[in-house]
Amino acid sequence: MARTAQEAPVALTVRPSMPALAPSVAAMGYTEGRFAHSAELALPTGAAQLLVNLDVDALSSSPLRGTGRRTRGAAVHGPFSEPAVIDPAQQRAVLWVAFRPAGVHPFLAAPVSVLRDELVDLGELWGTDGAVLRERLLEAVAAQGPRAALRVLETALTGRVEGPSEPDPAVRLAAVLLDRGTPVGEVADRLGWTTGRLARRCTEQLGLTPKRYARIRRFQRLLSRVNAGHGPPDWAVLAADCGYHDQAHLIHEFRALAGITPTAYAPRTRRERNHVPLGG
Repeated sequence: MARTAQEAPVALTVRPSMPALAPSVAAMGYTEGRFAHSAELALPTGAAQLLVNLDVDALSSSPLRGTGRRTRGAAVHGPFSEPAVIDPAQQRAVLWVAFRPAGVHPFLAAPVSVLRDELVDLGELWGTDGAVLRERLLEAVAAQGPRAALRVLETALTGRVEGPSEPDPAVRLAAVLLDRGTPVGEVADRLGWTTGRLARRCTEQLGLTPKRYARIRRFQRLLSRVNAGHGPPDWAVLAADCGYHDQAHLIHEFRALAGITPTAYAPRTRRERNHVPLGG
C-alpha cells in the first residue's frame, strides 16, 4: 500500500518567541507534505488555527454536512464541531498557528462564534493586512527560510490584537475544567457564574457552547488513548475510562464527531491523530 506521507518530510514546530503571544498561541510552524490519498478527514479539536498555503493561493474545507468553503491562501480555520473534508494537496507547504482555547479571540473584532465550522479568508478578518500577509510570508521564506517567515507571522499577530492581549482567564479556566471532564454545572459553580453566563462567555470566546466543547475534548482524550496504546483498542474499557456511559455511547459520539465508526479510524500517523486519509 502506498505511503501517505512524503518520502522526505519537512516539519518545523516552535513556541512563539514573543512573550505577548504565549497566552494565546500554543505553537506555530511550517510543514511540507506529499500524500498519496486524494482527500482526508480533519477531526474537530475545539481550537482554531491560522493557515497560510505557500504552494498555491487557495484553501478549502467541506463539512460532511453543509456547504464547503474556499478562500484565498491565508485563512482562519475556526473551531469545528464536526469533521471536515480537506485536500491534502493544499498541505504541500503550509505555515500554521495553533491557538490555545479562546486564544484566537484577542485577534478578532467579532465573537469567535462567527468562525464556528467555517474557513474564513484572512482578508475578511484583517482587511488589507490579512490580504497581503501571504505575499509577505512568501518573500520571507524565499529570502531567509521558514523561521524568518514565522517571525513575520508573529509580528503580524501582535499588530492585530483587538482588545486585551490575553484570553479571559475565567474562560481559560472553564476550558481547562471542561477538558478534564468536569460537568458543565460544576464548572459554572467553580466560576461563580450561572450556566447561562458560562454558555454566553464560552460561545463568544471559545466559539462553542460548553457542552459541545466538552464533547469534543472528551473525544480528543479518547483519540489520545487510542494512539498511545498497542494492539487493537478495547473500546469498552476506553468508554469507561474516557467518560462515556457505555460502548454504545462511545460509538454514537465517534460517528457524530468523526463521521466514521471507531473500527474505521486509521489516522495518517499516531502523532497526526486528527488527519484520517480517505480513499487513494
